[in-house]
Order: sequence, then structure tokens, then C-alpha cells
Amino acid sequence: MASLLYRLGRFSFRRRGRIAAGWLLLLALLGAAAAAFSGPTTDKFTMPGTESQRALTALKEEFPQASGTTGTIVIAAPKGEKLTPARVAPIVREAAALPGVVGAVDPFQAKAVSPDGRYALVQVPFAKGVEDVTDDERAAFEKAGDSAEGLTVEHGGEVMTAKVEVGSTEALGVAVAAVVLVITFGSLVAAGMTLLNALIGVGAGMAGLFALSGTVELTSTAPVLALMLGLAVGIDYSLFITSRYRQYLAEGLDGEEAVGRATGTAGSAVVFAGATVVIALVGLSVVGIPFLSVMGLAAAGTVVLAVLVALTLLPAALGFAGRRVLPRAQRKSVAAVAAADADATAVTDATAATDARADAGADTEKAKEAFGFRWGRLVAKLRIPLLIVGIVGLGALALPAQDMRLALPDAGTAAVGSSARKAYDLTSEGFGPGFNGRLLAVVSADDPARTKAATAEAAKLIQGTDGVLAVAPPQFNKQGTTALLAVIPKAGPTAEATEQAVHDIRAKADRVSGADVALTGATALGIDVSEKLADAMPVYLGLVVGLSVLLLMLVFRSVLVPLKAALGFLLTVGATFGITVGLFQQGHLAHLVGIDTPGPLVSFLPILLIGILFGLAMDYEVFLVSRMREDFVHGMPARRAVVNGVGHNARVVTAAALIMTAVFGGFVLLDDPIIKSIGFALAVGVVIDAFVVRMTLVPAVMSLLGRAAWWLPRPLQRALPDLDIEGASLDEPADTGRRERESLTV
Repeated sequence: MASLLYRLGRFSFRRRGRIAAGWLLLLALLGAAAAAFSGPTTDKFTMPGTESQRALTALKEEFPQASGTTGTIVIAAPKGEKLTPARVAPIVREAAALPGVVGAVDPFQAKAVSPDGRYALVQVPFAKGVEDVTDDERAAFEKAGDSAEGLTVEHGGEVMTAKVEVGSTEALGVAVAAVVLVITFGSLVAAGMTLLNALIGVGAGMAGLFALSGTVELTSTAPVLALMLGLAVGIDYSLFITSRYRQYLAEGLDGEEAVGRATGTAGSAVVFAGATVVIALVGLSVVGIPFLSVMGLAAAGTVVLAVLVALTLLPAALGFAGRRVLPRAQRKSVAAVAAADADATAVTDATAATDARADAGADTEKAKEAFGFRWGRLVAKLRIPLLIVGIVGLGALALPAQDMRLALPDAGTAAVGSSARKAYDLTSEGFGPGFNGRLLAVVSADDPARTKAATAEAAKLIQGTDGVLAVAPPQFNKQGTTALLAVIPKAGPTAEATEQAVHDIRAKADRVSGADVALTGATALGIDVSEKLADAMPVYLGLVVGLSVLLLMLVFRSVLVPLKAALGFLLTVGATFGITVGLFQQGHLAHLVGIDTPGPLVSFLPILLIGILFGLAMDYEVFLVSRMREDFVHGMPARRAVVNGVGHNARVVTAAALIMTAVFGGFVLLDDPIIKSIGFALAVGVVIDAFVVRMTLVPAVMSLLGRAAWWLPRPLQRALPDLDIEGASLDEPADTGRRERESLTV
């Protein structure tokens, strides 16, 4: 692996003009394809194999006029007054005439007026599903009733589901990343080049993703996740290789050799780090939920492009930049080494080269006293206390995760002041929280008489269920073979009582003979999502962790290192879940991230977080431990190699973690509760994993194990291929070249 990437790096360096032109051409072609073939994103959640999805599919076929989305206009009179049909009728007529609307239901005829007469609900069914309603149709609906005098009119319902919009928040993450890179490298050229490479990679990935959106149904959160991950790993991978290139330049290697070696060693780590992220993301497909599979595959595609950019475009860019990637002070010493080498070759005097290298080596000796080396020695010295404090502390942070509840977000968690939130609160105030979580019972039979009898039986059973407030009169399709029963629960859509009521209704529905009764609606669909994800979690976790452990075993040729990496991840994800539950669900310090109404976590957050965070955690593991392995293979004692690995990579891992935290943290500023919670959880997870687990617990364990950390049973030694991630195969050519230069001076 190292030899192959070494040759690729040198080739890209020599042919840098063609490589750069090729990437720019690809970016332009993908951008043109995105402009020509991109399609709209959707917020539709399909759940194959669940009762709610089967009912929705049947409803679309048997009762098409009731299969479209629905809007709700909430009308409220001033305190002390009551609504009258005359005051409400103009709003109903205006709503019925809106574009894309089938009609509007008069609340007095539908008995959708509150007991005190102050509140009314106007149901507005649309001809199309929520994902097909245009922005103009939605905007027209939101203006209906604005001219009503003396009344409060708000607009809610499924049609008001807001699409995720990414504004300036990702720019904030890029700005923070730029500052971190400048501080890390001490060079504007190195920082700008690293950032530019990452932006080209993520730009190509996003363009390709939108180009496919015309043929593949793309959820609105998929591009956001792809952007989030592609930008973060793109910067990190370029940062890692650039740092190693600078190190080789400082040691006196020429640019082409330095690029080759950096790509062969650090590039190998990037390949396997990227592979673990891709495995975790592609593994989301095993859950069997289409929108989650699309999110995982879209993000995996941007990660693959980030790896390719780091291995090809970055070496080309380094060729253009030359020694300008180094700070000004360091360029002089490197230039002195190069000049001394040239003089020594020409005049048979190696003393000048030796002296120049000694002067240049002062920087390296000074670097060994940097914080990374001091931290590595401190961790090695206090490994037992640090392990105890770290494990106990992370375990304590994980305790709130025991109370974690999952649900799809509703308008009750929308931003305060938004139309959907105002309608939700007004509905709860006038009718109770259950009116925001309506359920639909779909009754189907072979003939109208049987359907009518089964519908009456089902309505009676459902009305007698605990947690049910009311059952509306049935609506029949034209053939009379399918009926709809609107069920109003007593509690809100994400309440535990509503979840229990859904299970109880389904259990009672099985007693209805001669007809099929299925419960659906947004609330029931959310419950089905949570349960299906919970069932898939052990399978997904086992698959992803198992494959990644095998991959790390190949990379490090060790049994204990991959197991230690997996156990460290469990500590990370437990603490991350605990903090996220404490803030988003229990409401502790929730105002700091703009959460005014705590509630259950987004149902697919845990499995998505596990997949993404596991991949990123293995990034840091590979970056850090690959240097330990490299030094150990080259003859350094095991415990000293641990300190050396931390010393050389602490700055890089710290910078990478800060960049990822900034990128993910920028998405916390969005109003969308899904993206906000994902961004927060990922940012917290990166901080915990990078600084507590990888920078503290990992070197403590490695120091404790010593040589045993690299133990591999003999059968596995023979069976596993040697991937040479540490670049041992690169030493021989270098030694040969050195002997050839020395023979010229004798």
C-alpha cells in the first residue's frame, strides 16, 4: 500500500498541471450536470414493511382523494368572545379557492370548534403529497385569512413542514477551520491550500449528488449531512498529509521525495481512515429505511472524493506551493540543507551537509519539547489514574442516556415564532395536545356492507381505548370499500401515552372480523420509525464494528489495538448520548443551543450518530496509532513509540478535532431540530473522542500494554496480508539512494 501511494504521490507531483486541470474539469462537468439534471429534495419518510406505510400505500390506491397532504388553519377569537359561522365563512371560502387545494372543511359543520366557542380548526386537504406541494402553493396557503379582522389566524399541518435550508452556518465553520489551519501551519499558503483542496472535493461531491437528485429521491437532510462530513474529513485528510510533507521537508528531503513519502505513509492512514467512515455510512443501508440509506450513501460518496482529492490533487498542489508551505523561518534552514547537499555532491565535502543538517535538526529537537511530547510523557507516567478518571467520568456522563426517548420531530419543537409553531401552540391551547397528533384508522373490506359494519365495530373498539379522546365520524371512498376514521389521542404526538395508545389500538383492531384495519398518520409513522430503528440497531452496530475491527487488524497487525479502539468508541458514544439527552430531551442548558421546548431525540439520530461518529473516531485512531506503529516497526521501543506518536501527531489531531467541531457546531445554529441535534451530537462526540479517548485513554492503554499491544497470533500473522501502512518498504529505496550519493563523494 505504502509503495503504491508513494508512486502515486510522486506522479501527481510531477504531473501537477495535468492533475489540477483534470480535477477542475471534473468539477466543472459535475457542476453543469447538477444545473441540468438536479431535481427537488423531499421530506417524505417511507417505512417499507410497517403497518403505517402499508396503510398509506393502500390509501393512495383505494382512497386517492384522501391521500394528499393536509393543512390546518387555526382560528381564535379574542378573549371573552366566540366565533360565529359568519366570521369563519370568508376564511373557509378563501382556503377552498387556493391553488392545489381540494377544498376546505367548515369547522361548524365538522364540529371542529372548541367547547368554549373561541377556537376553530379549518381542515384544508391538498391534491398532492407534502413533497409535491410547490413553494407558491405553500406560500398562498400561509396567507389565507390574513385579511380577517379581529381574529388570530395561524397555519399549520403537514403542508407546513419546512425544508432544511443551509445558509451562512457552514461558512462560519469554514472560517474557524481557516483560523485553526493558519495557527497550526504558521503559513497562509499551507492553510489556504489545504482548505482549497477540501472545498474542491466537497464541491465535486455536492455537484455529483445534486446531479443524481433528478433520478434518485433525495431527502432534504442528505445534502446537509454530505456537506457536513465531506467538508470536515476533506480538511482533516489534507491537513494530515500536508503536516507529514512539511516534516519531511524539514528533514531535508526534496519536494518530490517528501510528497511521495507523505502520501505513502500519511496517505495510507488516510485511505484506511476513509474506509472506516465509508463502511459506517454504507452500513446504514442494512437498516432497510430508504431515506437513511440515501443519507448514508450520499455522505459516503463525498468521503470517497475527499480521499481521492487528498491522494492526487493535494500532492499536485504541494508541488505548486513548494517550500512556501513552511513558515518563513523554517524555509531558510531547509534551503541551507538543500544547498549543502548539492555542494557535497559536487565537491566531495560532506561536512557542510552534516553541519547544515545539524542546524536544521535544531528545529526537530525543539519540536520534541513541544506540548505533544510533554503530554505523551505525562500520560505514560500517570496512565493508571488517567484511565480510572477517564472511564469513570465518561461513564457518569452516559447515565442520562438510560432515559433516552425517540420520535420524529413535530411542530411543537419548531422555532418559536414560526407559523407552524404558532398553529401548534394555538391548537393545544384551544383543543388539547392530542389534536396535533391525529391518527388515521384505515378500514378496508371487499364490499360496502362489510366495510360499514367493520368500521362501526372498529370505531367502538378504538373509542374505548385508554388514551383516546375522540373518534370522528367515518369517511368512505366512492366504492364504499375503504373508510377513514380520524382518531384524536389525549396526549401530544410524541408523548409516551400516545405511543401506548397506538399499540393498544392496533391490538384491538386485530379483533375486527371481515376487514383489514390499519393505523397510520404522521404520529403512527414516527412510532414505527423508532421501533424499526431500535430493532436494526444491534445488527448495524455488530456489522459496522465487526468490519472495522477486521480492517484495523489488517492495518495494525494487532488484536488488542482494534479491540481497544472499539471499546474506546463505546465510551465516546455513551457519553455523547448522555449529554445530548440531558440537553435536548431533559432541557438542561437547552437555551444555549436555541432549544426552548425539550422533547424526544430524533428517532434516527442514534443509529446515524453511531455510524458517523464511529468512522470519525477511527480516523483519529488511525492518525495517532499509525505513527506509533511506524516508529515501533522502525526499531523504537514500544513505550517510547507511544510518546513519539502522541508528540508528532498531537498538534494535527488537535487541529483536526477543532476543525470538525467547528464545522459540525456551525449546524447547531440552524432552526431545523433534526440538523441542530445531529450537529450538536457530532460536535460533542468529536471533542470527547479526540481529546479524552484518543489523546488520553489510548496512549495510556498503549503505554500500559507496551510490546503486548502489537501481539498477533502466529496463524493470523501468516493469514493476514502485510499492508505496510507504516511505510517500511520505503526505507530500502531511500537507503540505496543515500549510499549512491555517499559513493560519489569518496
